[in-house]
Amino acid sequence: MKREFLQNFKVGDQTLTKEIIDAIMEENGKDIEATKKPLADYEDVKNQLAKANETINGFKDMDIETVRKEAEDWKQKAEQAEKDAAAKIANMEFQGLLTQAITAAKGKNAKAVTALLDVDTLKASKNQEADIKTALEALKKDSGYLFESDQIPPPYAGGTGTQKLIAGPDAALRAAMGLPEPETK
Repeated sequence: MKREFLQNFKVGDQTLTKEIIDAIMEENGKDIEATKKPLADYEDVKNQLAKANETINGFKDMDIETVRKEAEDWKQKAEQAEKDAAAKIANMEFQGLLTQAITAAKGKNAKAVTALLDVDTLKASKNQEADIKTALEALKKDSGYLFESDQIPPPYAGGTGTQKLIAGPDAALRAAMGLPEPETK
């Protein structure tokens, strides 16, 4: 409704006053705004519909067999990734168990001890913990130098060995020349 329409509108011989026209226009404006609210997202809905139609048209050009093949390929890749992850976890658990067993057996160098073990056989074992312990005990007997000894060596005490002590810096020279050792007091 336009203001000019109301200004030209007559009730009897008189035209409508400005206050009446303003009141009618205000009420009409409220009605128009109330009608616009449900249609406010019209442009958004229109854009969404256009995008949906584009996507549908894109699917029309697709080869369904190719999509199925790609889906199967991705499924196989996912299964392989799960297997790889499980193998890595099992390897990490085994390495942790092996390192822990070497430490418990007082191995000096875990890398050196591991190099002498048949790791593949131990990994395939059903009872890894017992088999690792057995393998470490066997290695301890064969290569005891790789492990710390439980026995404490005696402290050094001069004169307790079977050889004579060579005294002084010139003792080696005297022995080489055949000279007698100096007497110690």
